[in-house]
Amino acid sequence: YQRRVHGGSTVADDIELDTGKNWIWERGFLNGAPTKAEEIVQFHVGDMVTSLTKTELTPGGQEVLLYTTFMGTIGCLIPMQTRDDADFFALLEMHMRQEHPPICGRDHLAYRSYYFPCKDVTDGDFCERFNSLPYAKQKSIAEELDRQPEDVCKRLEDMRNKVL
Repeated sequence: YQRRVHGGSTVADDIELDTGKNWIWERGFLNGAPTKAEEIVQFHVGDMVTSLTKTELTPGGQEVLLYTTFMGTIGCLIPMQTRDDADFFALLEMHMRQEHPPICGRDHLAYRSYYFPCKDVTDGDFCERFNSLPYAKQKSIAEELDRQPEDVCKRLEDMRNKVL
Protein backbone atom coordinates (compact mmCIF):
# COMPACT_ATOMS: atom_id res chain seq x y z
CA TYR A 1 0.00 0.00 0.00
CA GLN A 2 1.50 3.27 -1.08
CA ARG A 3 0.32 6.80 -0.55
CA ARG A 4 1.43 9.87 -2.40
CA VAL A 5 1.52 13.22 -0.65
CA HIS A 6 -0.19 15.76 -2.88
CA GLY A 7 1.34 19.19 -3.35
CA GLY A 8 -0.02 21.89 -1.05
CA SER A 9 -0.98 19.54 1.77
CA THR A 10 1.08 18.37 4.66
CA VAL A 11 1.66 14.82 5.77
CA ALA A 12 -0.37 15.53 8.93
CA ASP A 13 -3.40 16.53 6.79
CA ASP A 14 -3.18 13.33 4.75
CA ILE A 15 -2.88 11.17 7.86
CA GLU A 16 -6.02 12.76 9.28
CA LEU A 17 -7.91 11.95 6.05
CA ASP A 18 -6.76 8.32 6.05
CA THR A 19 -9.53 6.37 7.79
CA GLY A 20 -8.49 2.86 6.81
CA LYS A 21 -10.45 1.04 4.14
CA ASN A 22 -13.11 3.77 3.97
CA TRP A 23 -10.49 6.20 2.66
CA ILE A 24 -10.92 4.89 -0.90
CA TRP A 25 -14.69 5.44 -0.89
CA GLU A 26 -14.43 8.89 0.67
CA ARG A 27 -12.13 10.09 -2.09
CA GLY A 28 -14.52 8.93 -4.83
CA PHE A 29 -11.68 7.72 -7.04
CA LEU A 30 -13.05 5.17 -9.55
CA ASN A 31 -16.45 5.37 -7.85
CA GLY A 32 -15.02 3.81 -4.73
CA ALA A 33 -13.57 0.70 -6.33
CA PRO A 34 -9.87 0.07 -5.68
CA THR A 35 -9.61 -1.67 -9.08
CA LYS A 36 -11.96 -1.28 -11.98
CA ALA A 37 -12.09 -2.83 -15.45
CA GLU A 38 -14.34 -2.09 -18.37
CA GLU A 39 -16.80 -4.89 -19.07
CA ILE A 40 -16.57 -5.69 -22.78
CA VAL A 41 -17.88 -9.27 -23.00
CA GLN A 42 -19.76 -11.72 -20.81
CA PHE A 43 -19.58 -15.49 -21.22
CA HIS A 44 -20.03 -18.37 -18.79
CA VAL A 45 -17.23 -20.89 -19.42
CA GLY A 46 -18.77 -23.47 -17.09
CA ASP A 47 -16.10 -23.47 -14.40
CA MET A 48 -14.00 -21.17 -12.25
CA VAL A 49 -11.22 -19.50 -14.29
CA THR A 50 -7.89 -19.85 -12.49
CA SER A 51 -5.56 -18.09 -14.94
CA LEU A 52 -5.93 -15.65 -17.78
CA THR A 53 -3.13 -14.46 -20.03
CA LYS A 54 -2.80 -12.56 -23.29
CA THR A 55 -0.48 -14.48 -25.60
CA GLU A 56 0.28 -15.67 -29.12
CA LEU A 57 0.02 -19.43 -29.61
CA THR A 58 2.32 -19.31 -32.64
CA PRO A 59 5.19 -16.88 -33.29
CA GLY A 60 3.80 -13.91 -35.18
CA GLY A 61 0.26 -15.20 -34.78
CA GLN A 62 -2.82 -13.43 -33.56
CA GLU A 63 -2.96 -12.50 -29.87
CA VAL A 64 -5.59 -14.37 -27.86
CA LEU A 65 -6.75 -14.52 -24.26
CA LEU A 66 -5.81 -17.98 -23.03
CA TYR A 67 -7.50 -19.23 -19.88
CA THR A 68 -7.46 -22.32 -17.71
CA THR A 69 -10.12 -23.47 -15.29
CA PHE A 70 -10.21 -25.29 -11.99
CA MET A 71 -11.25 -28.60 -13.62
CA GLY A 72 -8.43 -28.43 -16.20
CA THR A 73 -10.11 -26.88 -19.21
CA ILE A 74 -7.84 -24.83 -21.45
CA GLY A 75 -9.71 -22.34 -23.60
CA CYS A 76 -9.07 -19.21 -25.55
CA LEU A 77 -10.96 -16.10 -26.53
CA ILE A 78 -10.13 -14.97 -30.06
CA PRO A 79 -10.93 -11.39 -31.08
CA MET A 80 -12.80 -11.09 -34.36
CA GLN A 81 -10.85 -8.98 -36.86
CA THR A 82 -13.78 -7.78 -38.97
CA ARG A 83 -17.44 -7.02 -38.42
CA ASP A 84 -18.24 -9.48 -41.21
CA ASP A 85 -16.60 -12.32 -39.21
CA ALA A 86 -18.48 -11.36 -36.06
CA ASP A 87 -21.83 -11.23 -37.85
CA PHE A 88 -21.22 -14.49 -39.72
CA PHE A 89 -20.31 -16.50 -36.62
CA ALA A 90 -23.15 -14.96 -34.57
CA LEU A 91 -25.64 -16.02 -37.26
CA LEU A 92 -24.07 -19.47 -37.50
CA GLU A 93 -24.36 -19.91 -33.74
CA MET A 94 -28.00 -18.79 -33.83
CA HIS A 95 -28.87 -21.32 -36.57
CA MET A 96 -26.92 -24.05 -34.80
CA ARG A 97 -29.01 -23.48 -31.65
CA GLN A 98 -32.16 -24.08 -33.68
CA GLU A 99 -30.94 -27.04 -35.75
CA HIS A 100 -28.75 -28.85 -33.20
CA PRO A 101 -30.35 -28.79 -29.73
CA PRO A 102 -28.31 -30.18 -26.82
CA ILE A 103 -28.63 -33.86 -25.94
CA CYS A 104 -29.63 -33.20 -22.32
CA GLY A 105 -32.27 -30.64 -23.31
CA ARG A 106 -30.69 -27.62 -21.61
CA ASP A 107 -30.82 -24.45 -23.69
CA HIS A 108 -27.36 -23.47 -24.93
CA LEU A 109 -27.93 -19.73 -24.56
CA ALA A 110 -29.31 -20.17 -21.03
CA TYR A 111 -26.17 -22.13 -20.08
CA ARG A 112 -23.73 -19.59 -21.54
CA SER A 113 -25.73 -16.80 -19.86
CA TYR A 114 -25.85 -18.56 -16.48
CA TYR A 115 -24.83 -15.57 -14.34
CA PHE A 116 -25.10 -12.67 -16.79
CA PRO A 117 -26.59 -12.44 -20.28
CA CYS A 118 -24.06 -13.57 -22.88
CA LYS A 119 -22.66 -10.45 -24.52
CA ASP A 120 -20.52 -10.08 -27.67
CA VAL A 121 -19.11 -13.64 -27.59
CA THR A 122 -19.67 -16.48 -30.04
CA ASP A 123 -19.17 -20.04 -28.82
CA GLY A 124 -16.59 -21.47 -31.22
CA ASP A 125 -16.90 -25.03 -29.89
CA PHE A 126 -20.61 -24.94 -30.59
CA CYS A 127 -20.05 -23.55 -34.10
CA GLU A 128 -17.49 -26.32 -34.76
CA ARG A 129 -20.31 -28.86 -34.37
CA PHE A 130 -21.47 -27.73 -37.80
CA ASN A 131 -18.96 -30.18 -39.30
CA SER A 132 -20.57 -33.12 -37.45
CA LEU A 133 -24.12 -32.39 -38.67
CA PRO A 134 -25.69 -34.47 -41.43
CA TYR A 135 -25.20 -32.93 -44.86
CA ALA A 136 -28.91 -32.07 -45.21
CA LYS A 137 -28.81 -29.93 -42.04
CA GLN A 138 -25.49 -28.38 -43.10
CA LYS A 139 -27.05 -27.44 -46.41
CA SER A 140 -30.15 -25.88 -44.82
CA ILE A 141 -28.05 -23.80 -42.39
CA ALA A 142 -25.67 -22.75 -45.18
CA GLU A 143 -28.61 -21.66 -47.35
CA GLU A 144 -29.87 -19.46 -44.49
CA LEU A 145 -26.40 -17.86 -44.45
CA ASP A 146 -26.42 -17.50 -48.28
CA ARG A 147 -23.43 -19.83 -48.61
CA GLN A 148 -22.52 -23.38 -49.53
CA PRO A 149 -21.74 -25.89 -46.74
CA GLU A 150 -18.14 -26.09 -47.97
CA ASP A 151 -17.78 -22.31 -47.57
CA VAL A 152 -18.98 -22.49 -43.97
CA CYS A 153 -16.56 -25.35 -43.21
CA LYS A 154 -13.73 -23.37 -44.83
CA ARG A 155 -14.55 -20.28 -42.77
CA LEU A 156 -14.52 -22.35 -39.56
CA GLU A 157 -11.18 -23.88 -40.53
CA ASP A 158 -9.71 -20.45 -41.36
CA MET A 159 -10.70 -19.10 -37.95
CA ARG A 160 -9.14 -22.10 -36.21
CA ASN A 161 -5.93 -21.79 -38.27
CA LYS A 162 -5.53 -18.09 -37.43
CA VAL A 163 -4.59 -19.09 -33.92
CA LEU A 164 -2.98 -22.53 -34.20
